[in-house]
Amino acid sequence: MRAVTIRDNELVIEEHPDPVPGAGEVLISVRAAGLNGADMLQRRGLYPAPAGSPKDIPGLELAGEVAALGAGAERFAIGDRVMAIVGGGGQAELATVHERQLMPVPGALDWAAAGGLPEVFTTAHDAVFTQAELRPGERLLVHGGAGGVGTAAIQLARAAGAQVTATVRSEELRAQVAELGAEVIAPEGFSDYGPFDVILELVGAPNLAENLQALAGGGRIAVIGVSAGAKGELNLLALMGKRARIHGSTLRARPLEEKALAARLLEREALPLFDSGAVRVPVAETFPLDEAAAAYERFAAGGKLGKIVLTV
Repeated sequence: MRAVTIRDNELVIEEHPDPVPGAGEVLISVRAAGLNGADMLQRRGLYPAPAGSPKDIPGLELAGEVAALGAGAERFAIGDRVMAIVGGGGQAELATVHERQLMPVPGALDWAAAGGLPEVFTTAHDAVFTQAELRPGERLLVHGGAGGVGTAAIQLARAAGAQVTATVRSEELRAQVAELGAEVIAPEGFSDYGPFDVILELVGAPNLAENLQALAGGGRIAVIGVSAGAKGELNLLALMGKRARIHGSTLRARPLEEKALAARLLEREALPLFDSGAVRVPVAETFPLDEAAAAYERFAAGGKLGKIVLTV
C-alpha cells in the first residue's frame, strides 16, 4: 500500500506492506483521512505514536470501506462504510482498526466529511458532555471556535440546547462561525460576556486566569489544547470560591476500552444529528494523498474554517 510517511521531519509517499487484520480487527480501504494538530506535532518528532500504531505513518482519523475481517470481527460486513479514530496510520490506502473503535458513516455524509469527523467530534463530545457534563440551558464558551474541534463543539452544544459563545481571532471567519450557532466574539476581554458554566479551552495557558474570572459558580473548565502555551498560574482561592473544576484530557493514547466507549456515546447521541442536518462537518479544503505535504502546509497556515482532509 501507499502511505504518507515521515522521514527526517519531512513527508513523502512510500510503499508499505499491506496490513493484515488481527483478531477483532477490520481492514479498511481508506477513502479519506482528516489532518489534526497532533499530525503536525508528530511530523516534528514532538508527539510519537502510541504503542501498537505505525511510528512513521501519521493520521488520527479515517473513513473508508470494510475490505476484510479479522478473526471474530462480526459487527460490520465487507463493503460497509465506516469511520474511526486511530492511534496513527490513517493517512494511507489501507489501515487496520479494531471493530469496537469503528462507527458507521451517516448516509448524508460524503467521504471528505466522514474523514474529517471522528477525531474532532469525538474529542468535542467527550470533553463537553462526558467530562464537563454540559446540560441544556447552560452556557458554553469555546476558545478557538473556527477549528475542527471548535466547530464540532459549537454545533453539538447548540443541538443539545445549550447557549454557545465562541472566541475567533480571525475577523474573516467570525460570520461563518456564527452561522454554526454561536455568539462570536474577539478573544480579548471574553470574560465580559460571562458567566459561563463550561469553558472549552483549545488555546492554552494564556487564557487560564481570565477563564476562572469568566466562570460561573460550579463551573467547569475543560483543557484539551495548549497551542499558545502549557504553563500558567492559577488562583486556587478563586477556584475554591467558585466551587469550580478544571480538568485536562487527550484522546490518542487511551486504551481500547475507553476509545470504544467514546465511540458508542458519539454513535448514539451525535451521529443521528448528521442525517437530520442539525450538524455538519465543515471541510475547508481537500487534497489527494499524493499532495500531503501541501495539505500540511495549508493546515499550518491557519485562517481556515473546519477541516483539511486527504482523499484517497
